[in-house]
Amino acid sequence: MTSPEAPPLVDVHAHFVTESYVRQARAAGHELPDGMPGWPTWSPAAHLDLMDRCGIGTAMLSLSSPGVHFGDDTAAGRLAREVNEESARVVREHPGRFGLFASLPLPDVDGALDEIAYAFDTLGADGVVLETNTHGVYLGDARLEPVFAELARRDAVVFLHPTSPVCWEESALGRPRPMVEFIFDTARTVTDLLFAGTLERHPDLKVVVPHCGGALPVLADRVNGFMKLFMPDDQGAPDALTHLRRLHYDLAGTPFPRQVPALLNLVDPDRLLYGSDYCWTPPAAAEAHVASVDAAPVPASVSTSTSTSTSTSTSTSASTAASALASASASASASGGGVTWRSLTTANAHRLLPRLAR
Repeated sequence: MTSPEAPPLVDVHAHFVTESYVRQARAAGHELPDGMPGWPTWSPAAHLDLMDRCGIGTAMLSLSSPGVHFGDDTAAGRLAREVNEESARVVREHPGRFGLFASLPLPDVDGALDEIAYAFDTLGADGVVLETNTHGVYLGDARLEPVFAELARRDAVVFLHPTSPVCWEESALGRPRPMVEFIFDTARTVTDLLFAGTLERHPDLKVVVPHCGGALPVLADRVNGFMKLFMPDDQGAPDALTHLRRLHYDLAGTPFPRQVPALLNLVDPDRLLYGSDYCWTPPAAAEAHVASVDAAPVPASVSTSTSTSTSTSTSTSASTAASALASASASASASGGGVTWRSLTTANAHRLLPRLAR
């Protein structure tokens, strides 16, 4: 049980399923989704019960892998609309407790643009969720540029979620794909966005990368070096590290004791967000995950930054980081303690999703 004085978490990596969605996914051949032993169950009541036990104030609902596109554009559009309307209904019925990252029927670009308009203008979505690939179409594919241009125009939050790569039959070695394949498919699609110039063209996209960035913290320097070697000279290869530092990263999975320290060697603390991965993470594991985040020590480099957060900065990113740390410090002080991962990630989420702070 979380202390009542602790600031409530914002869970940016929270999933739902419906009976209709599971039935349609199974009919499309996803009986054991991504090599997992079966489908989870979900209800608003069960989710709220877990949130209350864990001190989670708001959960941003999104559909996980395998997404909504099972091979037919028209059917994918219908399914995206169905799950988006259902999750929007849940958000309306439980004000303040849930948000919505809408699903899009990619790689159908026209269908995705239609659903973006409906999700934001009619349903009031907080952002969208994009699978790392759909039938082998990764997010840097030139055909998807109209989608990213529209999302950038709307200043949208774009939550990435991994799925199985097209070669999983050989690469997964018969094991559940979320264990290793998801981690590398996340790195693959973000690298694709870098090489395609998508992040360069749309620097204000609010991209959330799951699972502490997957393999990206370890691969970042290698990717940056290869970009400088192989990008055409006339393009002026962008600095991959600069773009990666602008993204946001959730703590779903196994953040401590090793992943978060690696991530903090790449990004500032203001980029970190909380994520549970419920309902694909069972309740007991989700509770243990929150407990591990609450128990993890905050490095001195993070906590002491709050004492200098009011200093003058010549860097926009440094100023943003200082603002986030100041907010986290204020939140922690109000609850009678120092900066915690809970206060830091919550302050970061409120900045990314200002509706939640109102």
